Amino acid sequence: MGDTFLGYEGKHVLVVGAATGMGAAAARQARSQGARVTAMDVAEIDYAVDAAVRVDLRDRASVDEAIGQLDGEIHTVFACAGVADGTPDIVLINFTSQRYLVEALTDSGRLGRGASIVMISSVAGLPWTRQLAGVLDFLDAPDWEAATAWIDAHEGTDNYSFSKMAMSAYVARQAFPMLQRGIRINAIQPGPTDTPLARANADIWLAFGQDYRDAAGVPTLTTDEMATTLLFLGSDAASGINGANLLVDQGQVGAGATDAFESAPIKAMLGLD
Repeated sequence: MGDTFLGYEGKHVLVVGAATGMGAAAARQARSQGARVTAMDVAEIDYAVDAAVRVDLRDRASVDEAIGQLDGEIHTVFACAGVADGTPDIVLINFTSQRYLVEALTDSGRLGRGASIVMISSVAGLPWTRQLAGVLDFLDAPDWEAATAWIDAHEGTDNYSFSKMAMSAYVARQAFPMLQRGIRINAIQPGPTDTPLARANADIWLAFGQDYRDAAGVPTLTTDEMATTLLFLGSDAASGINGANLLVDQGQVGAGATDAFESAPIKAMLGLD
């Protein structure tokens, strides 16, 4: 058995979006920590896990069926599924279906007191406070159908950035009601990270911040670096952290906001331009 200092030994960890990228890294690390890992994805899981469940996050019946296949209590959920702009139903995949899954597990008691939820947002979700009224209006849509209808009715929202703004706002908004149930919810906001999805969109995703990384002399972040942060936030070692959107970006946003490094894109996202 590997290093178990985060306390995952014997716990049941569910990873949604576990086939590749940050989700796969989190699943592997959780298993090395002694967790029982259930991996969910529409794609095949090609590494060792305790259970693999196929799910199509665009299809509520598929999500319900996947939930029905889960065995026993779940202690930690890592909501890691994500697709890029140009994918139909991107908000449904990146956010709505994962919110639905998490709330189904909490409402049924499968995810109970002492459990934790960690989601993957993005630096692209940073503007959520600037667009709070619209994002909260979307979050007020109470169910799968209403949320889908809201996106259909609001032009310019079915995109990657809005999906991540929704996720970041959801984490902040749900911190209190989840805590009342004994559950913590947090998210990471990764900067550019070397994943299969990022490589497929390298001209946008990996080009972002390359000037910062070059000037700092640091490489692009890795999936394992994201996974260790996910595992920390989901562990008892982070018991006092709740409702946080934790930037994992090598300091790029802070440097851009404070003029330690000139970054027009960062200032634009933060409304400082």
